[in-house]
Amino acid sequence: MAFKQHSVLPGFNLALGYTLLYLSVIVLIPLAALILKSTQMPVAQFWHTISDPRVVASYQLTFGASLIAALLNLFGGLLIAWVLVRYQFFGKRFIDAMVDLPFALPTAVAGISLATIYAPNGWVGQLFAPFDIKIAFTRIGVVIALTFVTLPFVVRTVQPVLEDLEKELEEAAASLGATRWQVFGKVILPTLLPALLTGFALAFARAIGEYGSVIFIAGNMPFVSEITPLMIISKLEQYDYVGATAIAVVMLAVSFALLLVINGLQWWAAKRLGRRK
Repeated sequence: MAFKQHSVLPGFNLALGYTLLYLSVIVLIPLAALILKSTQMPVAQFWHTISDPRVVASYQLTFGASLIAALLNLFGGLLIAWVLVRYQFFGKRFIDAMVDLPFALPTAVAGISLATIYAPNGWVGQLFAPFDIKIAFTRIGVVIALTFVTLPFVVRTVQPVLEDLEKELEEAAASLGATRWQVFGKVILPTLLPALLTGFALAFARAIGEYGSVIFIAGNMPFVSEITPLMIISKLEQYDYVGATAIAVVMLAVSFALLLVINGLQWWAAKRLGRRK
């Protein structure tokens, strides 16, 4: 005699209705209001606002620095995840907890800390001062701040995949005569690649919207170290709400495109691992 097995979660209709309601209140309605606000501006004025040379310079810095920070974390995050998974050493749990620090630390506190140590008279900045290299209040400082806040995305994405990676495959490849680089390139990297790409995309998307940790170390000089979120805040401080909305819509469009890429990467990874047909 077969018994009907009840799910621990509510029925499909109730769960789907709650999901749509929650997403509408939290995500869709605010974003729709943003887009509707931007429609109050004539097309010519909208284009003039988003293509202003100062705003375009902020796009270039924001997306360029975000890309560099994500690439740095792509390699640095892989190395940290590898060390945490493959080696046992004193203080491992402490280092593992430090990875999440950028998540928990208020971004303004991170910005103040970074600006303090990378200033020309700071602990790190004074080491570069004799070579006439300035880190704080330059574009280099922006990259450092974005690298700091986006580090956990790559590490926490790659770490579980590394933990599930079977060492027997590496040992079998090595026993068949494969070199270390061949084992890494043909056995380890193909398995890690989906997680690496997802972590990279998440870090890049997070860096684009970062504000608090950057403004203290960037210096905020026009055409040099102004990020796009700062341009939005500047518009709001000038009571130019429609202009701020126009720039925000551009950021929204780019963020949405990145989300599509992330979802595509996740789908590709699931299909590659045989979890989806």
